[in-house]
Amino acid sequence: MLLHLSTWQEIDDYLKRSKTVVIPIGSNEQHGPTGLLGTDWLCPEIISHEAQRQHPDLLVAPTFNIGMAQHHLGFAGTIALRPSTFMAAIFDWCRSLGLAGFEKLYFLNGHGGNVATIEAAFSELYAEATFSGRNRGFACKLKNWWELPGVMSLANRQFPTGHGSHATPSEIAVTQWGYPDAIKSANYAPQVAPTGPIREALDFRARYPDGRMGSDPGQATPDKGGELVAAAVKGLMEDVGGFSAEAMPA
Repeated sequence: MLLHLSTWQEIDDYLKRSKTVVIPIGSNEQHGPTGLLGTDWLCPEIISHEAQRQHPDLLVAPTFNIGMAQHHLGFAGTIALRPSTFMAAIFDWCRSLGLAGFEKLYFLNGHGGNVATIEAAFSELYAEATFSGRNRGFACKLKNWWELPGVMSLANRQFPTGHGSHATPSEIAVTQWGYPDAIKSANYAPQVAPTGPIREALDFRARYPDGRMGSDPGQATPDKGGELVAAAVKGLMEDVGGFSAEAMPA
């Protein structure tokens, strides 16, 4: 089920058989000369929607598509939230779903820059419950799609060199599979981009002038993306199943 294509009565009925919801989350930021700006939210959305297509009773929430991307703001099209804004939005998403009766909130993430802030938001939500002397009522889990079982080992076989850490061929391949009509091409110079630290936007643009970090996304193909999506769907269903089975306090 897709939450946004369901009625409130259908969600009420769903909650009688499951308390779990998957929330794709990412960022809208530059991904080099051939990477779509939405890559970091498109990847978890593509994977979770394909999982839902194969397993119709999996519930997937609307995608949280803006995240922590300040270091990419030197490139046109990037949209970023401050850490405090991002956390406040996560608080309200979680509280809203918890109020409805969901107990397992599974965030499938597509942007490494989100991780620290999402985890801090979870900690604040748990602390809020602790200091009020009650159980939170719901549990949160964060998983990067590339850390799902079987995904990174496959990516390493597909791209033994030039994978890098931003505008990677694996994430570009996933979007190529999901959106074959939006495939871009470019002549990279150098073929494999430089790598180094991540700081503020002006520093990032100076270090990585075309937006890539250590990557050669020219290796991406839709077929490789399809293989990655298949592995990710399998890993997602295993991981969500384990999370759903965890006992909640009475």
